[in-house]
Amino acid sequence: MPNTENFYAGADYGLDPDYPGPDIASVPIAPYIRTSQIGTAVNPQTANQIKAVSDALNTGVKTVEVQMTFPEIEKAIPNQHLKEINRLRQLTGAELTLHGPMVEPTGFNPQSPWSESQREQAERQIWQAVERGHQIDPDGNIVVTLHSSQTLPEPRTRIITPEGEEVSTSLYVIDERTGRQGALPKPKKDYLFGTEANVKEELKKINEEQWTTSLSNVSIAATRGTEAIESLHHQLERTKGVNGLEDKDLQKIYKLSKSKEGQNFINSLNPEAKKLAEGIIDNVNYGDVFIRDSYRSLQNLYNEAYYEAERTRNKKTLGRLDEFKEEIAPLMKKYKDEPEKVIELGRAITKGIQLLDSIEAPQTLKPLEDFAIDKASETFANVAFKGYEKFRDKAPIISIENPPVGMGMTRAEELNKLIKETRNKFVEKAKEKGISESEAKEQADKLIGATWDVGHINMLRQYGYGEEHLKKQFEQMAPYIKHLHLSDNFGMSHSELPMGMGNVPMKSYEELLKKYGDKVKNIKRIMEAGDWVQQFGGVSPFSHTLQNYGSPIFAMDFAPYWNQSAGAGGGYYSGQGPILPDIHFRTYGSGFDALPIELGGQMTGRDRLTGGATE
Repeated sequence: MPNTENFYAGADYGLDPDYPGPDIASVPIAPYIRTSQIGTAVNPQTANQIKAVSDALNTGVKTVEVQMTFPEIEKAIPNQHLKEINRLRQLTGAELTLHGPMVEPTGFNPQSPWSESQREQAERQIWQAVERGHQIDPDGNIVVTLHSSQTLPEPRTRIITPEGEEVSTSLYVIDERTGRQGALPKPKKDYLFGTEANVKEELKKINEEQWTTSLSNVSIAATRGTEAIESLHHQLERTKGVNGLEDKDLQKIYKLSKSKEGQNFINSLNPEAKKLAEGIIDNVNYGDVFIRDSYRSLQNLYNEAYYEAERTRNKKTLGRLDEFKEEIAPLMKKYKDEPEKVIELGRAITKGIQLLDSIEAPQTLKPLEDFAIDKASETFANVAFKGYEKFRDKAPIISIENPPVGMGMTRAEELNKLIKETRNKFVEKAKEKGISESEAKEQADKLIGATWDVGHINMLRQYGYGEEHLKKQFEQMAPYIKHLHLSDNFGMSHSELPMGMGNVPMKSYEELLKKYGDKVKNIKRIMEAGDWVQQFGGVSPFSHTLQNYGSPIFAMDFAPYWNQSAGAGGGYYSGQGPILPDIHFRTYGSGFDALPIELGGQMTGRDRLTGGATE
């Protein structure tokens, strides 16, 4: 064969199975991944999802992710459009998934204290989108991706030091009862004792100190109030019969000191007796204020202790708290009916303080991670169970996605716990409705899982994590993955490139996933390459991802592969420009000016394969 110049990579060897293809795909990621398993996300910034899905299908993509990502866009998508998208699905044989709205499932708002009503509102918003999403594919278990967090900060900031050690630099905490929130910085070294506490130890110390301080403040108030009332009793003893005031009169003043009847009685006294009576009233009021204040504070602390004992299922502490409740409740009733019983109440309050001081300090300030897992799992479990109750074997799959690193609940260990807790709560709700535990667990495993975004987790690199750390993250999540989001980057920012153009170790991920065999064989991989599309004039990322994957061109799952045919054809995928520039043919006496660009010519207009405009 004469020595000729090869202008295009693979042109002479296009469909030769032995040719390794372009350098970027010399070793395919996973040639067993079919083209139909790789799909694309459509434009999330338009409510015209019919057109967005149609345009995607026109390019030959078989799997499409419909977008309700932005809540303000989701509410503008008519139900009729969702039904039409379902008809498109049936007409083309396409498979559809859904990206649900990015709503904070915990109800956490950094601008205001947390409240349960905020979580419930988030749940309603997510459920509405999931319910509407069922219209897109009412015949199957459509995968609905929902972010594990949206406004939640990273619960625990961790980095890898130059020495290779993972350390926590701060811990975000929240007081669930008040909604207060904040971050604990990394504690500084104690040079006196030569110790260096970690942030969790620092949090425990802060909780204990706050608990002790609160009990001390209540004790001071109760003591002042009790002493004031006791001094009043001494005064009553000393003033019996003075200036015409009998013992019964003094008791009457004491009992009726805050009533209109008592005031009328005082006004009827002579000036000296009236002055004495008013002094008694001032003393009663002074002591009463402190007793009441200490009781309210004790009540709040008691509730905190009881809540913590219930949460931790501490039966011994619950029993002691219940005994105290039985003791103090009658005293409160007597205090209202018999004010002189206030001293007994003050003493009971002191006893209550001693009880609370003897138990373990409640974790008033909780790590935000524990709080977030508890609240988000409640939201996702409720939504999943509503779906199961309404749609049964066609219920949508709730697939929880890790957001970009730097946000809350993005690491494997956090998402792992969240999914387990969500499944557990789903099972408990199902059992309450009379469903057997085995059936409930089977449905929980089926309907609750993870969407693992390989681009999001790759941003761990900016904190010093390497490829081995990333592989461990994927390995932890692999048993729960029901869906993959594909985007490449360089680990420093949330850029979205086609696979193979950054440093996401996708080949290693696919090898790890392959170990799970049939359990994961139908997982869809959705490309999210918005940056690429924006920066490169709307060019589809699909071909580049297929090349990097080395997916088979034909449905029979054997050669030729996309990486082998790259550059050999005339443009079945966009992005390569004119494959056969007309100048090459005019040089030899002919031209292809009249042919459309996808066939190698120069005729611009509408690309019949991609549906887009050509220039």
